[in-house]
Amino acid sequence: MTDQKDTSSDSYCHQTADGRTLRGVVFDMDGLMFNSETIYDMVGDTLLQRRGYRFSKELKDAMMGLPPEKTFGVMIDWHKLDDDWKSLSVESNEVFLTLIDDHLEMMPGLAELLDALEAAGIPKAIGTSSSIQLAHPCLNKYSLIERFTAILTCESITRGKPNPEIYEKAAAKLGLSSREVLIFEDSHYGCRAAHAAGALTVAVPGEHSMDHDFSMADFVANSLADPRIYETLGISQG
Repeated sequence: MTDQKDTSSDSYCHQTADGRTLRGVVFDMDGLMFNSETIYDMVGDTLLQRRGYRFSKELKDAMMGLPPEKTFGVMIDWHKLDDDWKSLSVESNEVFLTLIDDHLEMMPGLAELLDALEAAGIPKAIGTSSSIQLAHPCLNKYSLIERFTAILTCESITRGKPNPEIYEKAAAKLGLSSREVLIFEDSHYGCRAAHAAGALTVAVPGEHSMDHDFSMADFVANSLADPRIYETLGISQG
């Protein structure tokens, strides 16, 4: 892999071995930057126990990576609940916010990767299916909001993942096309969105998504500390 300088500016520009030109990165958030999927397990189980059910792995897989309307629509259909998706979303957010202080943690390798991206001058954004009500408290816990050029949430789009809209818009916020960014994702719906956007797609599954279909990803990383991520971006690792 060889670096190439952007002749129009001093911004980051890297050409990969397969001829792609990378100029920025976009992160998913839940399960990728934070262990929030573990918290969502707790939230889902709380909601369903209040209604006489339990939260299963199968239901979680069907919900993961979708925007709130579709996420709670799956839960409602799955258990034939009388609730509407908006009321479930409000209740879910209330429970989630009570758990952040004690349970939210950054995923392995995130802190070091952010430092390396910033040292290399690589612009970065977030494209999450989460709402701004939840995304900002998670990011604020680790003072990360100011470290991103743009943060897109479910309120930023009209069509959620696996539609590529959020990643196309995130790239545009960086002043780039979606083909010029590397996208980190942990779910099958998210990887489908990134791939559909034409981005270089890196799957970083957690325990919650090890069995997802990541066949559309350019490669599957072991974690955000995987050396292949640094190699693909043409930056040094620590």
